[in-house]
Amino acid sequence: MPTPPDKPFSPACERNREPILAVLREAFAARRHVLEIGSGSGQHAVHFAAAMPWLAWQCSDVAGNLDGIAAWLEDAALPNTPAPIALDVARDPWPSRSFDAAFTANSLHIMDWASVQALFAGLAGVLAGESTVVAYGPFNYGGDYTSDSNRAFDAWLKARDPRSGIRDMEAVDTLARDVGLTLAGDVAMPANNRCLIWQRS
Repeated sequence: MPTPPDKPFSPACERNREPILAVLREAFAARRHVLEIGSGSGQHAVHFAAAMPWLAWQCSDVAGNLDGIAAWLEDAALPNTPAPIALDVARDPWPSRSFDAAFTANSLHIMDWASVQALFAGLAGVLAGESTVVAYGPFNYGGDYTSDSNRAFDAWLKARDPRSGIRDMEAVDTLARDVGLTLAGDVAMPANNRCLIWQRS
């Protein structure tokens, strides 16, 4: 029998999970089916699904990350976390079912801009009539950095991959508005991050 993969671990997930959970408890209070885009290690999924048992939390990520996510889900053995699905937002088919919520954390600045556009275009096809979308991470405002640490982080991102970088909140909000989402909240988070909350009704 093959040895199960070691579970991936992100220190950032441990640090930011409680502040994000405080936002999600309110934003997703009336929601039932969440699609997480870019589940990463899987740590967020098990923490949030355990704390919000009324939600079915569907993890997704590129195929190479699914084993690590599955290891977290299997260890937690929660009833509201189905098996993770492969979703490269710019290349893979999106799920055929609908969701009334979507969540993504620390993904928009890692993706290239075409993938950010594809993410919102894909959401248009899977969101139910009344739905909520939450995106966590660093954002620029009016083209400016909100902190010196974000400026340095953006330089590091671009050195690693010139197609990545901290996104302008206004540009991301335009993508959301183009698919019928209205900005309902912009919450300051620790370490110069934000939670952007959109609603569709």
